[in-house]
Amino acid sequence: MIAFLLVLIVVLALLGAVHWYVWRRLVRDVTRRGSLPRRLGTVAVVALPLLSFAALGSARAGAPFTLQQVVAWPGFLWLALLLYVTLALAVGEAVRPVLRAWLARRDAAAVPATAAAPTAAPAPVPVPEPVPAAARPAEPAEPTATTGPASAPASPTDVSRRLFVSRVVGGAAAAAAVGTVGYGTYGVLRGPRIKRVTVPLAKVPRAAHGYRIAVVSDIHLGPILGRAHTQRIVDAINSTQPDLIAVVGDLVDGTVENLGPAAEPLARLRARHGSFFVTGNHEYFSGADAWVDHVRELGLRPLRNERLEIAAGFDLAGVDDIAGESEGRGPDFARALGDRDRARAAVLLAHQPVVVHDAVRHGVDLQLSGHTHGGQLWPGNYLAELANPTVAGLERYGDTQLYVSRGAGAWGPPVRVGAPSDITLVQLASKQA
Repeated sequence: MIAFLLVLIVVLALLGAVHWYVWRRLVRDVTRRGSLPRRLGTVAVVALPLLSFAALGSARAGAPFTLQQVVAWPGFLWLALLLYVTLALAVGEAVRPVLRAWLARRDAAAVPATAAAPTAAPAPVPVPEPVPAAARPAEPAEPTATTGPASAPASPTDVSRRLFVSRVVGGAAAAAAVGTVGYGTYGVLRGPRIKRVTVPLAKVPRAAHGYRIAVVSDIHLGPILGRAHTQRIVDAINSTQPDLIAVVGDLVDGTVENLGPAAEPLARLRARHGSFFVTGNHEYFSGADAWVDHVRELGLRPLRNERLEIAAGFDLAGVDDIAGESEGRGPDFARALGDRDRARAAVLLAHQPVVVHDAVRHGVDLQLSGHTHGGQLWPGNYLAELANPTVAGLERYGDTQLYVSRGAGAWGPPVRVGAPSDITLVQLASKQA
């Protein structure tokens, strides 16, 4: 508990420091004290993180689903904008002194030289007769700071050089962040693209050569991604005419009561040998047993530490996610893969790539996983690499090949940068063909 509190304090302190930095660069440095833009900017920098906390905690707090939807869009989008505006402003720190120096040189070069022009010799001035002091007129006073000539006029932009630089750098950073997040949001809402991967397996018989498995993970139905998102995924999967469909976890972020209608299009999935489902960690935040029952009603077959033989000539197994261990329902590889004919190829559905080492010990030929989102938001892929053996794509571990999908949805911000969403059509290749 103490460790959790310490981590929470560090995270909150870091978020506070980042928000102060953004406020300083995008609000204080580019507006005048007491102005309306400064007031509005300050309010935004306070309100937006509060909306982010509300978006993150509203579901677990049991808030009405309508309220979850209201706070989700601004709250989650702000997290993505905060990331990229902070990165852009950090890059801008290197630009600021360069831009100020360039402006200083430009202004110095613009000052005209005051070379003295040659003049004719002055004519002799007659010396006046001395005048008594009492009869002399008073001489005009020397100009002072108050009586002298007016100060130099303001520059055409009416801002200081420092303010000008702050506005240029801050505006460019904001534009870069908005553009990045906007394009990343469009990519998620457009729907995942089909990715095709051929996986050669030594034990797959010739009859299974070219067998197509549509792999979809991390759909993440929730307050932002709903029924239309599911329908786009179903349409994309069906267009590939797969032999088998594998939904490898993190289908939802919410209860069956709230998201059941959003999942209904899954009933229209079509594959010759059916559709299969394994739990992900987010199912255990959303009522895993209720969702297992619901996807079964929609026509998907849950594999909860189970195995079955596919007529094409290989075994298909599925294990519960490791998050289920808190409920006594974690992965059981002995149950799912024990006492089988190892002369047959085995394909395992497991949400998290980290269990690949268990798969190797149990003679799995191909593991299909998700969970990582490919990092979702660059540079998140570097953090994902610290916790997962493979972040995306196909890699080999001993005699086991692991394929990790980037997923079809997004968690938190409906944004992907550097990790486009996908549905993967895995085509098995027999070495006997």
